[in-house]
Amino acid sequence: MPQYDTVPQRMKTIIERYPDLPITLQKNQKKEFIPTSYSQFYRESKVLGMGFLAVGIERGQHVGIIADNSKEWLLCDFTLLSLGAVDVPRGCDSTAEEILYILDHGECETMIAANPAQADKFLKSPDKAPRLKRLILMESGEELPEAPAGVEVYTLDHIRALGAEELKTRGDLVERELAKGSGKDLATILYTSGTTGTPKGVMLTHYSFLFQVDHVQRHLPLMPGHILLTVLPIWHAYERAITYICACKGLALAYSRPVGSILMADLAAVRPHWMTSVPRIWEAVRTGVYRQMENSSPLVKKIFDVAIKAGQMHTYFWNTFSGLYPQFRPRNMILDMAVSLIPLVLLTPIRGLFNLLVYAKIKNKLGGRFIAGISGGGALADYIDSFFQAIGVKVLEGYGLTEAGPVVAVRIHNKPTAGTIGPLFTDIEWRILSKDGRALGPGRKGVLHLKSDHLMLGYFKQPEKTGEVLKDGWLNTGDIAMCTVNEEFKILGREKDTIVLTGGENVEPVPIEEKLVQSPYIEQAMVVGQDQKFLGVLIVPSLERVENYALQEGMTFVDGVTLLKDPAIMDIFNQEIQSLISPANGFKNFERIYRFSLLERPWVEGRELTLSQKIKRDVVNKLYKREIAGLFR
Repeated sequence: MPQYDTVPQRMKTIIERYPDLPITLQKNQKKEFIPTSYSQFYRESKVLGMGFLAVGIERGQHVGIIADNSKEWLLCDFTLLSLGAVDVPRGCDSTAEEILYILDHGECETMIAANPAQADKFLKSPDKAPRLKRLILMESGEELPEAPAGVEVYTLDHIRALGAEELKTRGDLVERELAKGSGKDLATILYTSGTTGTPKGVMLTHYSFLFQVDHVQRHLPLMPGHILLTVLPIWHAYERAITYICACKGLALAYSRPVGSILMADLAAVRPHWMTSVPRIWEAVRTGVYRQMENSSPLVKKIFDVAIKAGQMHTYFWNTFSGLYPQFRPRNMILDMAVSLIPLVLLTPIRGLFNLLVYAKIKNKLGGRFIAGISGGGALADYIDSFFQAIGVKVLEGYGLTEAGPVVAVRIHNKPTAGTIGPLFTDIEWRILSKDGRALGPGRKGVLHLKSDHLMLGYFKQPEKTGEVLKDGWLNTGDIAMCTVNEEFKILGREKDTIVLTGGENVEPVPIEEKLVQSPYIEQAMVVGQDQKFLGVLIVPSLERVENYALQEGMTFVDGVTLLKDPAIMDIFNQEIQSLISPANGFKNFERIYRFSLLERPWVEGRELTLSQKIKRDVVNKLYKREIAGLFR
């Protein structure tokens, strides 16, 4: 592995170059965003680092961080990495069982907890994390919690006070430790939330993250002084990579939350240039726009519908003219340009008019200087992609996985090929393999394998599981993909999610699920049918839409849940399913849905959904075993 610098060493060069630029924007108690400059951040880190050294945290130690997005999280992370320690992070929504497993399996000697409630997850069962020697609280009440024998308890303020005294008497030891680091050093162990099985500890080096810092500029024009609004869990691999990319390029991180009212208010207040998110949040933004239109007059609704369709048509012909569509086989570019030229000329002034009447009003809600959103953590559905392209808001789909460091691809900003994740970062080898191990060319779907020096070192203390996915330097991503003739990629789903029917047909559930949630009546869906003759689907309905329909039809009902058993409502869902999953929309006959079950409550993060909003299929299969069985009787 190359002997490059560490994340803190790289950040230090930015601190020296742009000392007065903000590195974080965080709300105070009045909900005002307060900036912290790069130089101030570094001064605070040195004091904190001396305090960490004073209580016994040193190079190579594993430190658990159980906290959510904040400047304090980034400060603790940067300081620990400066000292050569290895952090093992997790969010506050983690269960006590998850945290205790991670603290024990991750061999953590220190736990930094956001507050006493997080500390209690350890304090109630200290025997399950026997290595823990110290507990540090970011926030605390007037009294510190009692800890078992052998565990010291501190507050972050106490650590700072110790550090300030140490700095006076011992000199700046943090600087010396920072200088010792190497790019090959282990930086973090990230325990994947995953869609199946026990969490695995992915070991990533400093070079894993800096590889992305060095390769992303070809794809995204990030500039010092830009602001990125962050809403995803900061400990998660995707957001962690984005955090380091920004901090190593002089950007500011503004902390928000993925809650509609909060997010929209923060967009107006911060006026960010960039925002990272998962597809579900982009879908929520689109849904919010459409719901606002429902309360408008018939004329306004009609104008909006025409505007979106006109924008989508213009986008289609522009992409055809410019070659910004996935070419899974060679095409005649001159012919494409000729065919699309006249419609493009006719539609351009129409789109310009609708930009003034419709699109600009939507875009203004993003703050007025928005460059692009970056979508990751799952495939961006075509209808969401198409909507944002239609209104002129760039949403650039990216791709990665924790084991890959994590980000390995994102659409190029000035050449965003629709329907793809763009090209891989340079210096990454790739191959798409069939089930029998043959390398496949453009337009052929198979499993994507990657090879690069920045991939994970392996799963912590799990060499057998490491060997299952990492062989001879090649990482089996487990993702089904196709490449274009220009070596851009489309992710089609997970290999392990493939459903095999009794007739031998292989079905990828994700495209079907993405199509189903286009229905205004369907919020979530999971296709089932392994070893069955046909497919079924579990559906989480939009109770609000169901109730609105019933009111319009004059139906008598108690609530939305009771309506789900009404034959008229069942018929509406059947019509929606059959119209969406049909040959007219490109689906094969064996991909059609024959039976469905309407569920009474939504799936939530931490139970049926991962942090990146992917379905935990094994969990859903267990929780809804009875409903699934009923589909195939």
